[in-house]
Amino acid sequence: MRRMRGAALLLVLWLIALLTALIGAFALTARVELLQGRVLGKGAEAQEIARASVEYALVRVADTDPASHWLPDGRTYRWDFAGSRVEISIVDETGKVDLNQADVTLLSALIKTVAGDSAPAAQLAAAIVDWRDPDPLTQPSGGAEDPDYAAAGLPYGAKDAPFETVAEVEQVLGMTPQLYARLEPSLTLYSGRPQPDPNYAPAPVLVALGLDPAAFLARRRSAQSAIGDSQLLGAGSGTYSIESRVTLKEGRQATLRTTVRAGGGPVPGSVYTTLRWEEAAAPR
Repeated sequence: MRRMRGAALLLVLWLIALLTALIGAFALTARVELLQGRVLGKGAEAQEIARASVEYALVRVADTDPASHWLPDGRTYRWDFAGSRVEISIVDETGKVDLNQADVTLLSALIKTVAGDSAPAAQLAAAIVDWRDPDPLTQPSGGAEDPDYAAAGLPYGAKDAPFETVAEVEQVLGMTPQLYARLEPSLTLYSGRPQPDPNYAPAPVLVALGLDPAAFLARRRSAQSAIGDSQLLGAGSGTYSIESRVTLKEGRQATLRTTVRAGGGPVPGSVYTTLRWEEAAAPR
């Protein structure tokens, strides 16, 4: 009997230890899930504020009051929303170089501006035009058609059709990831113009146009000029790249980069049509 009682006691102690371990594991799992929920919740909050800032930016850029009007020329505006800090920049797409409209000269000037002499600008610019034009002939300044891609060991040739995304230019023979990263902020598919509008162009595009970027940027940043110049006060073309960077008071961050066209979208009640949408979160 004493041995049976000792065995029973040992069994009970083992059961207590097992239940304690199970309860501890459950508590740890619940704690981890709670923390994950908070992270996801704060991330969702930051992203929703970033989305709200897109609509807010469109309202401000269309505002005709000089005191509250925002210019779509790439400058950074700050907005406080529910204790969160939001930094918003708006760039009118007409200020960028259109991959489907720009000629070899402009493309070459832009490439040389952002890359200096580290890239064969004229050759690459001609290859960009060869990619989009329908004929199999290379440009007078060089370029690249199907035989050139085959000689480079690539399993594809020139598309011979318009670019569908800005990122597609990475497939053009001679383009590198490093050069693309420098070019991408100055490229668009949505202006429909062979020449960018200098009123909204970033500094590299102004240089490519043969203009003095310091003078243009100083003019934009002059409050007196912005209020007195009706052209600068305009809302632009209505197609914008908007970058919203949100920092919650707890430190959680989120970034939204989008290209939108102002006006009624495909969804009833929407105030814009989305052309590009890229979200990024940085947990803290």
